[in-house]
Amino acid sequence: MAAMAALQSSMTALSLSSNSFLGQRFSIPPSLSPLHIKPRENPCLIVVKLKRWERKECKPNSLPVLHKMHVKVGDTIKVISGRDKGKIGEISKIFKHNSTIVVKDINLKTKHMKSRGEDQPGQIIKIEAPIHSSNVMLYSKEKEVTSRVGHKVLDNGKKVRYLIKTGEILDSEENWKKLKEAAKEKTEVAAAAPAADTGAAS
Repeated sequence: MAAMAALQSSMTALSLSSNSFLGQRFSIPPSLSPLHIKPRENPCLIVVKLKRWERKECKPNSLPVLHKMHVKVGDTIKVISGRDKGKIGEISKIFKHNSTIVVKDINLKTKHMKSRGEDQPGQIIKIEAPIHSSNVMLYSKEKEVTSRVGHKVLDNGKKVRYLIKTGEILDSEENWKKLKEAAKEKTEVAAAAPAADTGAAS
């Protein structure tokens, strides 16, 4: 009995009190609690993978962010920086998601085409690579000068672009007619190509 009493007294001496440090429950400070984390005020834009070497920003609705540009398709421009500095050409295509343009016979790149059968052998061709719109300025063929672009409203209420140096109006009805005719010719050629292929095959 004496041994049991001695053992019981030693166990009570070693027992941890509720007020001791090791006996207390560990509590997380409210500043570190995950429930008190503030959400980001300005969430980052969604990035869509366009190509391996090129990405474009998108809106929350997954549509691409389009940038305003001072040039349009059909404008005559002059390159002011880069390898083709000083060359003059006409814009054939624009890309608003990254503010780049394609100009006829400017910034040519070499592309190696693989053969796709006996009818289409491999070849080396030249293609027009896009350049940034900040590297070009609008050009006047009549005055042979480059100029910045301005905007004004005509008497009929139509807002047009014009060259600040010369006053030449860029968005005229003649230019729009030329662009429409060129687009029609392209669609006619594209529609006639499959018909010619089917006729040759038959």
